[in-house]
Amino acid sequence: MSKFRKKKKGIPAVNTAALPDIVFMLLFFFMVTTTMRETNLVIENPRLPSATEIKKLEDKSLVSTIYVGKSKDPNRDGVGYNKIQLNDKISTAEQVPAFIFSKRDKLAEAMHPFMTTSIKADKESNVGTIIDIRLKLRDVNALKINYSSTAPAN
Repeated sequence: MSKFRKKKKGIPAVNTAALPDIVFMLLFFFMVTTTMRETNLVIENPRLPSATEIKKLEDKSLVSTIYVGKSKDPNRDGVGYNKIQLNDKISTAEQVPAFIFSKRDKLAEAMHPFMTTSIKADKESNVGTIIDIRLKLRDVNALKINYSSTAPAN
């Protein structure tokens, strides 16, 4: 017998020392890159009309969105495509100026002229509702209005 025995060589164990570092790096990456939705839709997802000339909005922090469409809960809000959503609740056209003023209060005064109001209205919405919104926006001097639409299907 030999004095020195040869050890059996097997597959070495996987080194898991770096695993927590990788997990926390991925967690940090997703926390930084994920954006949270600002409003929950109380109306059905609007089916936007199509348009031929489309321009993308550049600075989304200066955009206030007004949704017009059919309510998801007709028992609570009533039936019809003329429901106006401001922030997370169904509102009326008379509440649009207060909505705009609350958005303006969050911005610096120098940025007020660059503020845009985006109207996302369903195809089936009445034009009268949109005109009521426009008149209220005119009363508070919010004259930059964007009508959201989709690209035409080719």
